[in-house]
Formats: sequence, C-alpha cells, structure tokens
Amino acid sequence: MPTRLEGSCHCGGVRFTCESHAPQPYQRCYCTICRKTAGGGGYAVNLSAAAGSMAIVDPDGLRRVYRAELADAEGRPFTSPGERSFCSRCASALWLWDPRWPELIHPFASVIDTTLPVPPESTHILLESKAPWVVPQVGPGDGCFDDYPAQSIEAWHRERGLWVD
Repeated sequence: MPTRLEGSCHCGGVRFTCESHAPQPYQRCYCTICRKTAGGGGYAVNLSAAAGSMAIVDPDGLRRVYRAELADAEGRPFTSPGERSFCSRCASALWLWDPRWPELIHPFASVIDTTLPVPPESTHILLESKAPWVVPQVGPGDGCFDDYPAQSIEAWHRERGLWVD
C-alpha cells in the first residue's frame, strides 16, 4: 500500500496529502529553479507521488503557481510547463507538477510533515547548474549527474527494494 504523505507550508495556510510508492527523499536537485525557489543548501529534495491522489486544503486561497522563465540552447526565452506551487503568505515551496508527466506530482521533502525514511544513498542531479559555492556532500554509493540520470525514480526505488506497493 502506498505511503500517505502529509505536508504543509510554514504558516499552515496550505495543507495537502498524497500517496507515494517512492517515499525515499534521495534525489537532490541542483537546478537553478529548485535551488533558488526551495533550496537553502544549494539544492532541493523532491519526492514523487501519484498526482491523482493529491488532496489540497487551502481555505484562504493562498496557493499560487510559478512557471519559470528559461532560455533554450540558442538563448531564446520560453516558459517552463512545470507548475511550482507555493504559499503566497509564507512563500514555502510546496510541490512541482509538470504536464509532461501528468500522473506524477513532486512534493518538496522540506514541507512533508510525515516522517520520511532515511535513504540508503542519494542521487545528485543537474550538477552542471549548481552554484559555485555549493560543495555537494556525496556519500558512498551516491550517484552524481550533470543532467538527469537515465534511471527513473520508480526504477531507483525498485532496484533497492524500496518501492511501496
């Protein structure tokens, strides 16, 4: 049975629940968007959950969505399709949903109130975007990638016997 995750922003104005087959907070993202919107340590830890299981409690309408402005390889600007939800009162980054993967939602581990398991190792992704002052704390067995790894979140959990059915 999937793990029920409960999360909230700092002020408690936005709360949510979702179901995750992959509750290990193992993936550290160093992309400019994650580290600037949610990553005080120079990275953010994203989880994976079933988008259809998301239940949001936002009685005061505080949740807002940010879509990052980016540039392609030729320098042409475009708006990311990814929707990053945050609280407009306390500015807590809550989750990412991307229409390219509509079945998934990615809550930030930093706002999860449920006790999360300690992952056996970490995967450091998008290291090509890390800030110069960031020194990744790479442990034994950790994976390091300049871009996205080929292995999916599901495959990472399954390979280690951590996928929760």
